[in-house]
Amino acid sequence: MDRESMEFDVVIVGAGPAGLAAAIRLKQLAAAAQRELSVCVLEKGSEVGAHVISGAVIDPIAITELFPDWKERGAPLDSPVTEDRFLLLTRDKAHRIPNWLLPPLMSNHGMYISSLGQVCRWLGARAEELGVEIFPGFAAAEVLFDEQGAVRGVAIGDMGVGRDGQPRDSYQPGMELHAKYTLFGEGCRGSLSQQLMSRFNLRDGVDPQLYGLGIKELWEVAPEKHQRGLVIHSQGWPLDPDTGGGSFLYHFGENLVSVGFVTHLNYANPYLSPFEEMQRFKTHPAIRGFFEGGKRLAYGARAINEGGLQSIPRLAFPGGALVGCSAGFVNLPRIKGSHNAMKTGMLAAEAAFEAIAAGRGNDQLDAYPEAFRNSWVYAELHKVRNVKPGLKWGLWPGTLHGGLHMWLNDLGLGALAGWTLRHKQADHQSLKPAAQAARIDYPKPDGRLTFDRNSSVYLSGTHHEEDQPVHLRLRDPSVPVAHNLATFDGPESRYCPAGVYEFVEAEGGGQRLQINAQNCVHCKTCDIKDPRQNIHWVTPEGGGGPNYPSM
Repeated sequence: MDRESMEFDVVIVGAGPAGLAAAIRLKQLAAAAQRELSVCVLEKGSEVGAHVISGAVIDPIAITELFPDWKERGAPLDSPVTEDRFLLLTRDKAHRIPNWLLPPLMSNHGMYISSLGQVCRWLGARAEELGVEIFPGFAAAEVLFDEQGAVRGVAIGDMGVGRDGQPRDSYQPGMELHAKYTLFGEGCRGSLSQQLMSRFNLRDGVDPQLYGLGIKELWEVAPEKHQRGLVIHSQGWPLDPDTGGGSFLYHFGENLVSVGFVTHLNYANPYLSPFEEMQRFKTHPAIRGFFEGGKRLAYGARAINEGGLQSIPRLAFPGGALVGCSAGFVNLPRIKGSHNAMKTGMLAAEAAFEAIAAGRGNDQLDAYPEAFRNSWVYAELHKVRNVKPGLKWGLWPGTLHGGLHMWLNDLGLGALAGWTLRHKQADHQSLKPAAQAARIDYPKPDGRLTFDRNSSVYLSGTHHEEDQPVHLRLRDPSVPVAHNLATFDGPESRYCPAGVYEFVEAEGGGQRLQINAQNCVHCKTCDIKDPRQNIHWVTPEGGGGPNYPSM
């Protein structure tokens, strides 16, 4: 069937902080110039915010630029940080680092604890007030190109396709959305963004992107244990000194606590399970007391860009640009990226508006990467560029090196820290063979403080139409058993935080990989960590996946 099409000035893929900030800025500029500008935002989640997950302690710098009166407008930033703690954990002890010893950039005072999903819902409402058309439940599945090879828009994935690839009675072909410029704000490891990086060689000359897996739970805790505004970060246990990662614990709202654990995905031991490390972390004597008498409300997981400045690809290409975590602007030591995502969306919007006002279209927005290099986003990421690569020396030497580097920059002595360390390999290249690794004995969940994967996925609200093509595709079906199981003892059954992958007995003997695609929370870990890059994550039918209420 022929696909219908719609024309817009700008199409934005993804209703996250970057995409919504871009849409709002475009409409603000159009209103100031008294001209019409059509802007469309596509969101694969069932609603704006359904797929958004973050800690989140939010730096208000970008939202203040976008809406100086955000407090009067009722933005959901109502829990200011009141206390900062940074802990170094051993198995049964917690050692607090004095705040005066931490680089000023690590301070969270002046920040706000919130649900980033709720912030995005608020931004979405503001965008619609300005005339932005937002289409939730429609996944951008294909990039469209013109005769010269420039991006001319995207196509929405077909609806009503059966698991066998054949149209069902409810079949509807996806619509094409054409635009003068298309901005991609899909978030970390976006499937279309990955295609664009390959097609336009956007990663040439930059380091591999590195990632962490963030696993988060939202709890309602006993009122006497709640300390609104308290922020706790930690490093160390339960991870070994050669494995990077850390935790966060944020008290906000009415007796709510966000607890999360980030495991850097360049870990070497194939027996490590980021999900089990998260559960084990909560049992630490300094942590578990917060949750006694509490109730777990929600669960989710998402990959996080960790490569920093060295890993940011070229941002613009003919007909479009990458914004937010599609490119990777997360400040790893601060565990913050939403403010940078919003600002880069705004910078891309300003470049696109200027080009459209000049009568241009489908060319390269060179003003955007130039504006990024002159922005506070670049300056912030430059200060912390050596934190992640320094961890190759181990937790303690790497942390000391990163702290020193940040202090020198904060003191205006950046010239004394002029070196830039490089990332040598991608995360999928880091696993040791199972024969060279120690097994990890994880305790069984108790159902009160620690939990299993299935009950956790249930709390994510994840749903996929079962009669649809599997969106987790194997490039070579023989690899999971012949290579991953044989060499690494099947790490996909452990690195996935949602129980999507499991090895089961095959007919005729031996084992086979079973893919429970309906469990997928869209974290993208499999697309990142598979040793042979054999798992290809593609967009499922729109509206599928997690439905996070307040993550």
